[in-house]
Amino acid sequence: MQGISKEQINQRDMLLFIHSPFCGTCHVAEGMLRQIEEALNQDIFLNMNASLHPEFMMENKVESVPCLLIKQNGNIEKIYAFHSVANICSVLLERNPELFSKNT
Repeated sequence: MQGISKEQINQRDMLLFIHSPFCGTCHVAEGMLRQIEEALNQDIFLNMNASLHPEFMMENKVESVPCLLIKQNGNIEKIYAFHSVANICSVLLERNPELFSKNT
């Protein structure tokens, strides 16, 4: 998982994990996303410390952390409840099936 740069903030498509370093639930969610990256053998998530980007948080109406912000074709979807690795994988498979086809 790589940190987001100023240039990447305005990307058209991205999978962005928004967190706080002091949030225990965020650490659990980050572990889930790392497991997915390891299974896919690639870095697919960018990460952002919410407290360092208050403008982004307000502009995108991010309500809480952890948040997986899926930005695709100009549309933004926010996932706040991670539940499990399988749940996140099913969400990604539905929205970004090409992520999983790269590994076959």
